[in-house]
Amino acid sequence: MAVRVIKKYPNRRLYDTEISSYITIEDVRQLIVEGEDFEVRDAKSGDDLTRQVLLQIIAEHEQDGEPMLSTQLLSQIIRFYGDSLQGFMGNYLERSMQMFMDQQQQFRQQMGGMLGQTPWTMMNQLTERNLEVWKEFQQNLVGGMGRSAGAGGRTRDKDSANKPRGS
Repeated sequence: MAVRVIKKYPNRRLYDTEISSYITIEDVRQLIVEGEDFEVRDAKSGDDLTRQVLLQIIAEHEQDGEPMLSTQLLSQIIRFYGDSLQGFMGNYLERSMQMFMDQQQQFRQQMGGMLGQTPWTMMNQLTERNLEVWKEFQQNLVGGMGRSAGAGGRTRDKDSANKPRGS
C-alpha cells in the first residue's frame, strides 16, 4: 500500500491527497491513532515536513490538558542534542517506547482473559515484569557500549582467564 501524502501549503493548510480535501492537524493526529502511514510534504518544494507536523501535534497536546512529558524529561532530552550520544539516545527512546507498547498490548490481552485475578494483581505482575525487562535492557545496553569501546577489555579478560586460580 502506498504511503498517504499530505501536502502543506504556505498558508499552513494541510491537503490530504487521498481524499482530495483539506484536513486539520487533529485529522492528522487521528490518522496516527488509526495507524495510517503518511508523510507531509511541502506543496511547493516537496520537502518532507512530517517530523515538524508530528512535533506540532505533540506540542499542542502538551499545552492542552494533562501533559505526558515533564519539564525535567524535556530538559534531559534537550541536553542530548549535540552530545556524542545523540543518535544513541534516539534509538534508546524508540526501543523503550516499543517495549512499553508491547507491554501495554500484553496487559490488555491479559485483562481480556483474566480469570479470578483482580486488576491490581495483574497490574502488579505486569509492573514487576516490566521492571525486570527494563533492568535487562539497560544491562544489555551498557554491556553493548562497553564492548564497542575497544578491545582493551577483552584482552584483560583473556589474560585473567588464562591465569591459574589463586594467583
